[in-house]
This record gives sequence, C-alpha cells and structure tokens, in this order.
Amino acid sequence: MENNIVLTNVTKEFKVLNRHEGLKGSIQDLFSRDYKTVRAVDNVSMTISQGEIVGYLGPNGAGKSTTIKMMTGILKPTSGEILINGKTPWKDRNKFCENIGVVFGQRTQLWWALPLIESFKLLKDIYMIPDKDYEETLEFYKTIVDIDPLLHKPVRQMSLGQRTLSDILASFLHSPDVVFLDEPTIGLDVAMKSNIRNLISAINEKRNTTVILTTHDMGDVDALCRRIVIIDKGKMLYDNDIEHLKKVFGSYRTLSLRMSSKELNEGFVESMKKQFDPYGVGVSAEDHWLSLVVNEEKIKVIDVLSKVQESVQVKDMKIEEISTEEVIRKIYTEGI
Repeated sequence: MENNIVLTNVTKEFKVLNRHEGLKGSIQDLFSRDYKTVRAVDNVSMTISQGEIVGYLGPNGAGKSTTIKMMTGILKPTSGEILINGKTPWKDRNKFCENIGVVFGQRTQLWWALPLIESFKLLKDIYMIPDKDYEETLEFYKTIVDIDPLLHKPVRQMSLGQRTLSDILASFLHSPDVVFLDEPTIGLDVAMKSNIRNLISAINEKRNTTVILTTHDMGDVDALCRRIVIIDKGKMLYDNDIEHLKKVFGSYRTLSLRMSSKELNEGFVESMKKQFDPYGVGVSAEDHWLSLVVNEEKIKVIDVLSKVQESVQVKDMKIEEISTEEVIRKIYTEGI
C-alpha cells in the first residue's frame, strides 16, 4: 500500500511573551522582550498509507491542531519534514490544496447566505471538477444520506448537524486524496453522529480516501478507526491499532454497580476512591451507577465487589471489558 503522508522528526516551537499582571504590567509588556519558547509538537514521526482512517487523539493542548495545521500547510515546522503525496504542504500551496479536504471544528467553508447547492457549484468551479464527476458525486451522496432537503436550503438556516454534514460533503466534493477532519461530530445528537460516521466510512471505502480524524468522541474512533495515534504535551505516546491497545489493557474490567441515590452520594464515592486507590482502581459515579475500572493483576473484580457490599446494598451489577474511552483516559493520565 502506497504511503501518502510521511512526517519525519517534526517539531514546532512558538515564542510566547511572559506577561505581567496589572495595568503597569500590561504597559511593560508593550516594550518587553521577555519571551519563552513553547514546544507544541516535539519530534513527531509517522507514516500513513493511502486509504487509512487514522484517529489522532490527545487531551486539550496536546499538539493535535498544531500538527494538523502543519500537515495542511497553514504552519511551517520549526524542524523536521512533512510530505503529503510527495509534496511539502507549505510550499506551492495552491497545487497542494487541490488534493486535500479540510473541516476545522465548527468553521464552515460554505457561503452563509446561499443555498447549499450554490456552494457546491462554486466549489465545483474553484476545483475545476468535470461536470460528469460532479453529477456522479452528488448521486453517490444521495445513496448515503438524504441531502435533497438540504440542497436548496440557505446555510444560515441549517442546524449545526446539517451544516456539519454539508461541510463534510463539501470537503470530499473534489475527490481529494487526503481529508482532515477536526472534531467533526462535536455538539451533535446521536442520529446525526451516526449519519456522519456512515458518510465518512462509505466515501473512504468507495474512493480510498485517507482520513485524519481528531476527536474527543470515542464513538467516532470505535466506528471509523482501526489505527490511532496518541499525542500528549507534543510527544507521541502511541501509534498502533486499537485492538493492540486493548490487549495491553487486557487485564482491565469495568465493574458497574447500581444502588440507591441516597447511598450513592459524594461522600461514599470519595471513600471508595480512597479505599481502592492502592489498587489503582478508577472510581466514578453517574445516575444510580458506581463505575469501577479494575486491573485484575492487582485486585480481582470479585474482591472489589465484596468490599463495596460491606458498605452498601447493590441492586444490580454488570461487568464489561474496558472501553476504548477508558483505555484512552488511562493513557492520558498514566501513560502506556
């Protein structure tokens, strides 16, 4: 399989002013040369093959958006090399941008006052899409999602979900080799998230488009990505498939216990955290359920259950394999 994205020892540093407090400090900052260097991305290397859907994950401030901006040519690395389809993104940007698509968060590329079909026609002219290809793409879109009600609707009248869906359709319109999707399902309801995931998956399968997906929604990751890359504080922590990651955490189970709201109070949850902290058990509560993430190499699930039952009456219980979300959370907090 051909590699169409290659990052080699990529680093990005920013100079940030050391700001002072108060009015006097603000005036002082106007003339200050007191800068510090912040390394947003630190020596990141990866290779992505044509047709892969890769989840690029990390907590807020980890360096994800900075990496994406370098890969799309918006920023230039301080050091290292990036090649997308053999091209350097920040050089000859007009040619480079012909073969990529981008959706950044909730920033739209559509014309606000125009119906969606007019935005599509403008993008058709901008990217010089042949009439036949354009018509075939629209027909293909209609087989995946019901876009007919949206085509003649002004973008400003669309809901957030409809606008996000339309933006993603627009980003794939010119059949790019690579599409960058930054938090595509943020703030959307369950049905619209499902539509968008189905859309991305279907286009990837038909056109073999490479997709780089940044998201905090593990539902997106489970539905779309076989491979994930995790970054934190600018450094790469993990680059492999999800199943391998789950095997690393294979001894973990999630024990969920249902109890009365009277018993499941803040004081009880805190006491459970203290009791199980020596065993590395993660404790959280939601509605009437107490959730405990247990590493059975340190303590057995049955022993955790027994200890909880010494304090409260358990009405129901369930044991599950550790979820992708819990795995990612543990990597953020504990590493791998």
